Amino acid sequence: MAGVSFSFYNFAALIDLNIGMAYRLDENRSESFTILFCDFTGLSQEIIDRKLPTFFRTSDSIVRYKDYYFFIMPYTDRYGADIVKRMVEEGLGTPIASSAVCYPTNGENSAELFESLHAQAKKMHRIDLDCLYSALNKEA
Repeated sequence: MAGVSFSFYNFAALIDLNIGMAYRLDENRSESFTILFCDFTGLSQEIIDRKLPTFFRTSDSIVRYKDYYFFIMPYTDRYGADIVKRMVEEGLGTPIASSAVCYPTNGENSAELFESLHAQAKKMHRIDLDCLYSALNKEA
């Protein structure tokens, strides 16, 4: 299995699409999907390209910005995202900096989710995800 890759240019629109599907299909508004951020700085692109498809489902979306990867995982809560993160670390053979946010717990729209993810990555790993704000500006 493998996730489906999308352009960073379409990241905010992809989040909005997942929000729309979650809203239509999930009346109780539990954690409908999770965005998992992983920093693969320093890892070989060849290894990432070879191993990454084994960790994600065909329903998962992958967005890349330089060495930063964002995985949108439908019907996955924070606990499930942590399991995926551990699988990725084991498969790549190294610990990775990561953060995760869930819809709607951490935000009701792409801007709020990006803000939550940015704040969490900065607090936990001192990683500045200002690139997320450029993704919001590209959707206009």
